[in-house]
Amino acid sequence: MELELRHLRTIRTIAEAGSLTRAATTLGLAQPALSAQLRRIERALGGALFERGRYGVRATALGELVLERTRVVLPAVAELQMEATRFARARQEPERLRLGGTHGPLLGALLERLTDMAPGAAVTTSASWSERELAGQLADGRLDFALTGTCGSATPPGPEQLVWREIAVDPVLVMLADDHPLAGAGEIGLAALADQEWACVPGDGCFADCFTAACARAGFSPRRMYETDTASCVHLVRVGRTVGLCRASFPATPGISLRPVTGTPLVWRHLLGWHATAQRPELAAQVLDQARSAHAGLIGPEQRVP
Repeated sequence: MELELRHLRTIRTIAEAGSLTRAATTLGLAQPALSAQLRRIERALGGALFERGRYGVRATALGELVLERTRVVLPAVAELQMEATRFARARQEPERLRLGGTHGPLLGALLERLTDMAPGAAVTTSASWSERELAGQLADGRLDFALTGTCGSATPPGPEQLVWREIAVDPVLVMLADDHPLAGAGEIGLAALADQEWACVPGDGCFADCFTAACARAGFSPRRMYETDTASCVHLVRVGRTVGLCRASFPATPGISLRPVTGTPLVWRHLLGWHATAQRPELAAQVLDQARSAHAGLIGPEQRVP
């Protein structure tokens, strides 16, 4: 008898269950049938895999060796199957392009360029405030590309099979109402805003911690931070309830002034991500080039981080 993957799964199930009776229930087999199958597997491997006792089964030295290999082989095969499925789907459906992104103008600017680049493609979009959610959709094959980002040099989200490439790095700016006393300043030190309340859009990275640390270096702790959607953030700033934080790519908005922060204590790194085995290298290079061009069209050279 040749060893098969189903035999390895059976061995793992018996070890996890701790008894043939429980393992048989899990596998949907009668216990005598499972016992007979185990004996055939043991003959193929050259020795006993489990010691039977009144309280269940325990792996032998040979059994431990085989179980250690199953912990490598079975996940590797499962990953191979998922990657093959994603690769085949990408090859069979080149006319579809599923784009995800965090909320912001870059998503719309890239969408415009992609529809011009491939007018026959069915381009769809999915927006989320969660970088981890977008990375999960890439890993599961539900997105082809994702626009997201990280605070400073933080590690991008998701498993190692995802490829992340930098689009650009934006300074984080302060949003003020046009009638705010500091709205006309060339740049603003964080300490000058120590008595303010703040607003920004949510995220699941380290931005909140980095902002708090930057305030601490400036000698204060922020009074309050409201995490809300973009429209509410703009409203709170415009009526003078808060000051806000945004990237340099934030569009010009009536009633709102954007000002750089002295020393650029916070930056945002825009990233484009895709699954390494699901995308053709030439398509990924084209989408990345379009993303960089889209970002360059949103802000001026003076707003970019060198």
